[in-house]
Amino acid sequence: MGIANIGIPGLILIVILALIIFGPKKLPEIGKAAGQTLREFKSSANSLIDDDSSDDNKDKVKEKEKEKEDPNKA
Repeated sequence: MGIANIGIPGLILIVILALIIFGPKKLPEIGKAAGQTLREFKSSANSLIDDDSSDDNKDKVKEKEKEKEDPNKA
């Protein structure tokens, strides 16, 4: 039984415990901060993937240019 099998009662228990520990005023701030952190992480990961794929595309363009310059060597 892993963490993926929490179910609805488990989620309700977690929310109640979070309300008790952090209070109703602090909980929205924590949620907002967590959302901003996840959004920032996602955008950073996407930019790394985009940079990597653009480097691959640049290499392919350079290979095609070399083939155009001297097609006998390819």
